[in-house]
Amino acid sequence: MSALHLIIDGAIAEIRLDNPSKLNALTPDMLAALESHCAELERNSAVRAVILTAEGERAFCAGADINAWSGLPPAEFARHWVRDSHRIFDRLARLSKPTVAAISGHAFGGGLELASACDIRVMAPGATLSLPEASVGIVPGWSGTQRLARLLPEPGIKEMILFARRVSADRALALGYVAEIADDPRHVARTIAEKTLQTSPRAAEVAKYMIHAGSGEDSAALIEALGSGMIAASADKAEGVEAFRAKRKPEFPGT
Repeated sequence: MSALHLIIDGAIAEIRLDNPSKLNALTPDMLAALESHCAELERNSAVRAVILTAEGERAFCAGADINAWSGLPPAEFARHWVRDSHRIFDRLARLSKPTVAAISGHAFGGGLELASACDIRVMAPGATLSLPEASVGIVPGWSGTQRLARLLPEPGIKEMILFARRVSADRALALGYVAEIADDPRHVARTIAEKTLQTSPRAAEVAKYMIHAGSGEDSAALIEALGSGMIAASADKAEGVEAFRAKRKPEFPGT
């Protein structure tokens, strides 16, 4: 059984990391579960928002389990561990529903990258952020130099990667990386997520797509999806399909 669970409670879903004895370090099974849960959530129209949480107070997530990747051949490490896992994080980032990460403890490496795949974040006062990959001879591989660069200033990212410094909750708030500091991040994340119930789910979805397109998050696919959504509601599309089925030339009304 994976140490990453999906709990659906009404309109709010919770993705929960549950490997506190290993500081919620991510294993292949956990990553596979995350991909599966994202696919399930995308299809579940009853779920309006998602919160990402973790068991234990020491760490939200200490990153990738070193035992899972340290012995991999270079090609497999790059092709499967880094690229495939990056794609799974992208799946979370591009989820059509609003997402909130509850950073209840330290978020290091892949744990910081995981939290960064959510729309907003709530952080415990004693938690810190770090990208320590260079200390074990590797580099961030799950968007720590890409998506995170849209969420934090470049000097802050360099400070964590090049100088092995941690960013405190207070500083993360000042930099705009987290929306709020709270003693109980899970509770506050849930409260924020429930605010989505006051908004149009379709409007929220489209707005998220538009923001992502503007920031470069999957922009090519999003532009085509938005364009397809516009044309799908047109009389021209209905006429084109009907003409094709009837094996006749279409007479497009232009609406």
